[in-house]
Amino acid sequence: MQAYRFFGVALLAAAISGSAQTTPSGNRALALDECFQIALQHNLDVQIQRINPEIARYNLSMAYGGYDPTFNFSANQSYARSEQGRSLSVFQPPANESWTEMFSAGIGGQLPTGTLYDVGGDVRRNSGFASDNTGVLRDVGFDYSSGIAINLTQPLLKNGWIDQTRMTIQINKKTLKTTDLALVYQIMNTLTVVEQAYYDLIFARENVKVQQQALQLADRLLAENKKRVEVGAMAPLDEKQAESQAAVSRSDLLSSQNLLSVAQNALKRQLSDEFNQWQDVNVDPTVKLTAIPVAFNRGDSWQKGLTQRPDLQQMRIDLEKQDIQLRYARNQMYPQLDLKGSYGRNGVASQFGGTLDDIAVARNPNFSFGGVMSIPIGNRSARNNVKIIRAQKQQSLLQLKKFEQDIMVQIDDAVNQARTSLERVEATRQARAYAEAALNAEQKKLENGKSTSFVVLSLQRNLTSARSEEIRALTEYNRALAQLALAEGSTLDRNRIKLEIK
Repeated sequence: MQAYRFFGVALLAAAISGSAQTTPSGNRALALDECFQIALQHNLDVQIQRINPEIARYNLSMAYGGYDPTFNFSANQSYARSEQGRSLSVFQPPANESWTEMFSAGIGGQLPTGTLYDVGGDVRRNSGFASDNTGVLRDVGFDYSSGIAINLTQPLLKNGWIDQTRMTIQINKKTLKTTDLALVYQIMNTLTVVEQAYYDLIFARENVKVQQQALQLADRLLAENKKRVEVGAMAPLDEKQAESQAAVSRSDLLSSQNLLSVAQNALKRQLSDEFNQWQDVNVDPTVKLTAIPVAFNRGDSWQKGLTQRPDLQQMRIDLEKQDIQLRYARNQMYPQLDLKGSYGRNGVASQFGGTLDDIAVARNPNFSFGGVMSIPIGNRSARNNVKIIRAQKQQSLLQLKKFEQDIMVQIDDAVNQARTSLERVEATRQARAYAEAALNAEQKKLENGKSTSFVVLSLQRNLTSARSEEIRALTEYNRALAQLALAEGSTLDRNRIKLEIK
């Protein structure tokens, strides 16, 4: 089993064998599992999808930023001047003046429990000039005051057991899971496309061989007819018919060669993120077209599809995200009831160190506790938001049921297609064998003068068609098995590939 591990979003594929190393030009023999390895490393659709889990992880980390504390600091100085009165007949003392410098710092934020906290402290220094009873303006000196406090607010109802931050985190966790599942499904889909393109390339290559054989038969009959016409044993019309068939076979060969080129590009497109590096490379599949019989069980396939499909699991996780949104919306219908509490210490002294001593020994403590309730009147916004989410969830449930039904139909169609393709393999094999026997018999009759060139040409066309249909049936059977595995969600198991998402 090949293991592919996802560290975040990095895909580390197992080392590719020497036969899978890039060559500048010429034929490149590749087994199907080697194509899988190359595609998982270089397929652009996979690379694009691999970025989404990385984005989801960033979003989840960003959501936790709601718990990041905020530090604040402030410093300011203020000045005030106060006149003692204004009268012409009375002596006016000088105006009082005061200065205040204040420094404050604190940190606040929210805890995962929804608790709001604020821890801070401040220091004040007051100074100035004031007039005494004699009207003399004197320096009052410095006095210091400081304080430290912690304030807590705990929501009990609204935002109590879930709030915007907790909802966002829970939803982003679900989103990360869905992006991982989307990546897995993209890998499964890419592997299916690669496998089908691989078998299409085999068909195109084998069909070119069939058309080459057809041209050889037509050219040989034309040469034999020319000899018979020369000796008078055949009418010139038969020679012209053989020439026409040879021209048609040559045209069919050119068309099949063009289809081979198209099939080459279709596979190389899935294997490359730099197509120009593959333009001179001809992929040579090492697998031969065979039809390994498989026992089909519609019930087992349905059970796999309804439990393993990553896209179906995504829809179920989306429903869980709606449950989280509904839980939050219901919580917003409750009144705002918050429990508040605070505790602090203050210090006052003529020296800065004295204020710190007051705080250290809790000379001037203070505390408070209580509750605050806020009841929205009507609350139509919250109530209707709940109704909207409920309706959306009901719609999503119906969409999930429809998708489950679609999966069952897809699997049923895939099972029928695979079963029919397997039956066609045997039927086309017999048709090809009968066509070969009929042509051989008719050619002997023509050599003995008991048949016509027209009949032989007709049987040659039948044989070419039978050979092409046989390899087409083999191709369609293998394609159908790949499509059935994708419909079941068992593509990785079928190809013995293990993915680890971390």
